[in-house]
Amino acid sequence: MAPSLLLGKSPSNSEHTQIHGMGPIVLDSGVAFRVWAPNADAVSVAGEFNDWKPDAHPMQTEDNGNWFVVVENAKPGDQYKYEITNGENSFQRIDPRVREVTNSIGNGVVHQPDFDWQDDDFEMPAWNELVIYETHIGTFHRGDDDAVGTFADYQMKFDHLKKLGVNALQVMPIAEFAGDLSWGYNPAHPYAIESAYGGPLGFKTFVREAHKAGFAVILDVVYNHFGPSDLDLWQFDGWSENEKGGIYFYNDFRSDTPWGDTRPDYGRGEVRSYIRDNAMMWLEDYHVDGLRYDMTLYIRSVDASGQQEIPEGWGLTQWVNREIHGFKPSAITIAEDLQNNEYLTKSDIEGGAGFSTQWDANFVHPIRDVITQPDDSGRDMSKVRDALYHGYNGDAFQRVIYTESHDEVANGKSRIPSEVDESDPENWFAQKRSMLGIAVVMTAPGIPMLFQGQELLQDGWFQDTEELDWEKQDNFAGLGRLTRDLIQLRLNRSGTTKGLTGQDVDVFHVNNANKVVAYRRSFDGGPGDDVIVIANFANQHYEHYEFGMPNEGTWKRRFSSDRRKYSDDFGGAASGDIQATPEGYDHQPCRAHVELPPYTVLIYSQD
Repeated sequence: MAPSLLLGKSPSNSEHTQIHGMGPIVLDSGVAFRVWAPNADAVSVAGEFNDWKPDAHPMQTEDNGNWFVVVENAKPGDQYKYEITNGENSFQRIDPRVREVTNSIGNGVVHQPDFDWQDDDFEMPAWNELVIYETHIGTFHRGDDDAVGTFADYQMKFDHLKKLGVNALQVMPIAEFAGDLSWGYNPAHPYAIESAYGGPLGFKTFVREAHKAGFAVILDVVYNHFGPSDLDLWQFDGWSENEKGGIYFYNDFRSDTPWGDTRPDYGRGEVRSYIRDNAMMWLEDYHVDGLRYDMTLYIRSVDASGQQEIPEGWGLTQWVNREIHGFKPSAITIAEDLQNNEYLTKSDIEGGAGFSTQWDANFVHPIRDVITQPDDSGRDMSKVRDALYHGYNGDAFQRVIYTESHDEVANGKSRIPSEVDESDPENWFAQKRSMLGIAVVMTAPGIPMLFQGQELLQDGWFQDTEELDWEKQDNFAGLGRLTRDLIQLRLNRSGTTKGLTGQDVDVFHVNNANKVVAYRRSFDGGPGDDVIVIANFANQHYEHYEFGMPNEGTWKRRFSSDRRKYSDDFGGAASGDIQATPEGYDHQPCRAHVELPPYTVLIYSQD
């Protein structure tokens, strides 16, 4: 909530009902503080403004368990904590709504809300014209070898990403977590921005500059659990049941998650508002363009079976998504659920959760399986066909498709080059099949996503201790160009591949014996719109490979993943432009043939 400021004077505590908001509220003169602690017997605020004296500024009780005080000499930049008394126990807590902390076990900091957005008027691309780049601030680029990457460090690589052609950065969680090294899925202070990354000012600057560079910013948020470490929300006001988490958490069997005993109580109004306000904060105060919710399965159900449902968790996602889309209709909300539940992306009117789109397990798992099989005989082209056809509610863009994500390249799994050949992840096989996967992602229906470093042939597995290997940018510059060329085609930058931005796919050729698939992508259909993709998943070179075509005449090759400009190891042997003749084949009215190198994707369209 935005505070209502009383201009011209600092309000007395008797006027506090006119000051709206929670946490620290910066006024013309002083700072108001409001905190929810319904079981406390007394609360005060101690900080640099009163020499940390816990009795200097006692807070008054309000309705609904809130406590309030105005500290006239407090100002942005001041450190503070709440002193809470429950019975005979007194203890300090960091403000649950504070935007900045000195560190995860330090003090809260009164944040200056004013920021020069420099007329930021960024417009989110249409969802059928998004190419997402999932990324991690701490490891993407480090300006100092002895420190994690920061928002400012990241901005130094904007030119690389602009050249690559992606237009949406999906940033892994940045809420303050324990220590400096983390993936971010352990938020200790959900409203505060990770201090090691640059805090709230650093993130606002990052978003503003990202928008200037043409990138939407989609932020990963974690609402299925908090913490579990360095968690001042735990037993916040001293009350709990069953030795569990207190007012912010379930205090029964529903508290248990794979990451700790810290599932929020989605049925309690104050906790629901805490999560709703947090989601809206990112859009209203930080100008982000969308949110990706971590593992919604554990918001809507107790465990991975999905059988012990949490109805109020489902209702919460409906409410938050409705609020987000009401505030900013272009904002995208992404669910990571991976259970192929189409109700996640149905509207709440239909009983759905109201997400814009969801990560598609029925794409990533079969495609990864096919391209990482050790032997060609194990590659099942029906899996490719089914992955291309899969979708939700008849809308291709209700799914995000990818071959790598932070989860798919860790937790016992490696990046695709290492999955292909752990001993030599830079060899011909690793290059060919990694790029084959990216080509399928960029030509399949859905919202395509890359994970940071795919364009560099990054190998190994993702870990928060290691920066991307930027030396690979020079060593594999051609593969970066290959990825860039695919993105340009996916976004129809040359006006010759509109079909790749469309809903429709027709997988008309599935040859499991020879491991070849061909499919048509279209927007409206017809010459100048239809795009034909033919993909060879085998280590076989076909001199004369025949397949069906929807129209006769000249089809121009827009892309070949075998070109030598992409790698000196590639053969450059694929066909160029081809002629389709009016002879039926593959249930198509015409046919054509190509020279098709191993592990190669060719893309054709007509002028």
